[in-house]
Amino acid sequence: MSDSDSSRVSRLLPDAVHRAARPGTAVVRLETTHDRQGVLDGAWWPRSRDIAAELPGLISALTDHLGPITRVGLDTDAWEGLPTRMTIDGRVVRIDSSPVGDDTVLVTRGEQDLFSLLVIPPHATPDAARAAMAEAVRAGSGTQAAQILVDTGTERGRPGR
Repeated sequence: MSDSDSSRVSRLLPDAVHRAARPGTAVVRLETTHDRQGVLDGAWWPRSRDIAAELPGLISALTDHLGPITRVGLDTDAWEGLPTRMTIDGRVVRIDSSPVGDDTVLVTRGEQDLFSLLVIPPHATPDAARAAMAEAVRAGSGTQAAQILVDTGTERGRPGR
C-alpha cells in the first residue's frame, strides 16, 4: 500500500474505527438514493462461517441504521447450515440462496431497497480487513468484492488454499 493509499484509508476509517475493526464488525455506507455510485454499500467481517451465530448481529446492526431488513442473499457454499429464514429481534428474515459468491451478502430493506456488502473472510488479519472495509465504502468505487479481497491480501492464508 502506498503512502497515498494509507492517507485515503485514514480519511475513510477514523482511528476509532481502526481500533474497533475486528471480527464481527460491519461498516456500512448509507447511500440510499437510487443513483448510488459505488458497487458496494459496505462491508461485514463475520467471526465464522456459522450463519446462525453471525447473521443476527449483522441484521440487528443494520436494522438500527436502515430499518427492518426483510431478506438476505448468501452463497450456500460459503456458509454452514444455511436456513431459509431466521427470526431475528422478533422479525422473520428470509434467507435466499444466491450465487453471489462467498465475498458478498445482499441485504434487502422493505420490498426493493437492496444493499450489497463485502464479506471479509473470518481468517483475515486486522490490517487486511481494515483496508478491505475502507475500499468497500469508498464513494464511487467500481472495484468488485473479489478484487478488493485480492488487492488487500485477505485471500492470503485462506484455509484450504
